[in-house]
Amino acid sequence: MIIPELDHPTLHLAMAQFDLAAEAMNLDPRFRERLKTPQRSLMVALPIRMDNGNVKMFMGYRVQHDSARGPSKGGVRYHPDVNLGEVAALAMWMTWKTALAGLPYGGAKGGISVDPNQLSQSELERLTRRYVAEIFPLMGPDKDIPATDIGTNQQIMAWMMDTYSQQVGFSVPGSVTGKPLSIGGSLGREEATGRGVVDVTLEALHYKGIKIHDTTAVIQGFGNVGSHTARILHEAGARVIGVSDVTGGLYNQAGLNIDDIFQQHKFGIPIAEMKVGDHLTNEELLTLDCTVLIPAALSEQITVKNASHLRCQILTEAANGPTTLEADEILHDRNVFIIPDILANSGGVIVSYFEWVQDVQRFFWNEGDIRQRLQEIITSAFHRSLLFSREKKTTMRLAALMSGIDQVAQAHAVRGLYP
Repeated sequence: MIIPELDHPTLHLAMAQFDLAAEAMNLDPRFRERLKTPQRSLMVALPIRMDNGNVKMFMGYRVQHDSARGPSKGGVRYHPDVNLGEVAALAMWMTWKTALAGLPYGGAKGGISVDPNQLSQSELERLTRRYVAEIFPLMGPDKDIPATDIGTNQQIMAWMMDTYSQQVGFSVPGSVTGKPLSIGGSLGREEATGRGVVDVTLEALHYKGIKIHDTTAVIQGFGNVGSHTARILHEAGARVIGVSDVTGGLYNQAGLNIDDIFQQHKFGIPIAEMKVGDHLTNEELLTLDCTVLIPAALSEQITVKNASHLRCQILTEAANGPTTLEADEILHDRNVFIIPDILANSGGVIVSYFEWVQDVQRFFWNEGDIRQRLQEIITSAFHRSLLFSREKKTTMRLAALMSGIDQVAQAHAVRGLYP
């Protein structure tokens, strides 16, 4: 088997963003190489007995980028394209994200190179439990706390929590987040990332002087993040005119029936098969004329090839790394207001933090408290980044990155170097 390498475009993007921010903030050279290098990287071979009796090999990964500010935190992704380079990039972004939000965490990420839709439920369970058994030495509520990501859900988190608990001999709800409520999950966790995306988008609209009822929105991706973003934005009064999933997109200038689309998608009907608007491709969707464009799918969707064709005033990055550096420059020159990913999609890790706190304290909050605390933290991070960007005359992306990186560098400075 060929071992995946770190040479991955998403990691190149994360490194390049860091270099730009480090140069702009004149970061102490002592910290530059340290903060670009993951603290720990683990690759695990996962031989799984399939339902037909054959044994199939999968590759799993867990990267802990930094733990200077606390235990590392990050999702586990099940996707065919997962490899070590992508996971390392996502772990780095998670470090800046948690620091920007003021959470006492470092960044981590994990994943398995697999298409979960091609596995039976029993095969998926065996794969999940074997993965946790292999990364067990790195896991723990005070060491590294996995969560949901693309291709994983509450049930997978329940298997992870159970497997970890079996290893230690007692129930440890705080070992993972994104669990079902019955075993220590938190109210509001499923919609948290989407709700956070809407919170910062509303702040950006207010900053730009645009009323919500005059707002049109286009959302690429209709998974957990995109679907809840569309629903909550629609409920807030925006007109959602375009949505898409991997099969294609739907468009209606008068506004789509988001409730209908949400329910159909919940029952497994792909957007390309729905009859509630005009069909178009994901590429066409990105260039629709709208107030707010929200990429909520995979990385590097907005590139030098299509950036000049975007027709939005605000770009809210619900996905991780959806915009390349070259596209960033084009959009900046065109005065597109970008809410960067480490800010825009931090609602998930913020409510994951709430879940972890509730598990550790054995005291659970109501949903109203969770929504209020999420809004307070993420809008505060938005305004700090906005103020910083205006004072330093830089972009929102660089402002957010510099703020997060500075927090981590300060932690390393005061802790010193051991031994």
